[in-house]
Amino acid sequence: MDTQNDIDAAEAIPEGFRRLPWRSGYGLAVGPLYERAEPDGGFTRAFRVGTHHLNTLNNCHGGMLMGFADVSFGHAISHRTGRNWITVRLVLDFIAGAPFGAWVEGTGKVVAEDGAFRTIQGRLWTGDTLIATGTGIFKVITLRDKN
Repeated sequence: MDTQNDIDAAEAIPEGFRRLPWRSGYGLAVGPLYERAEPDGGFTRAFRVGTHHLNTLNNCHGGMLMGFADVSFGHAISHRTGRNWITVRLVLDFIAGAPFGAWVEGTGKVVAEDGAFRTIQGRLWTGDTLIATGTGIFKVITLRDKN
């Protein structure tokens, strides 16, 4: 894999997705990451598998998929409430791989609430291929900074 291939793959962003404006920290290190608003009021987050995401089998590393699941599933809270959250527990079942250049999408849905805690069910996919499903428990904390 070379840098030019990474650049070419990154240019093919599906219609409706906007790049998330992360300029530091985790999102910058693993990105770019994208998001699209859905007609039902939900969201889909996404990224293109680049060379910096690959394992030795030339598939997206499970750690990247786990981190992407975290920011996709947890976003189900901030998307609806405008509040920050921290991850308490995240369980992911890996079903298929995502090769170099794959457009990986993910989303989550709040399925239970108990005080400050939310249980989220989510999934990751590429095209018609389900990559992973999972459940997370997240604690709602502060209001998000609008900047």
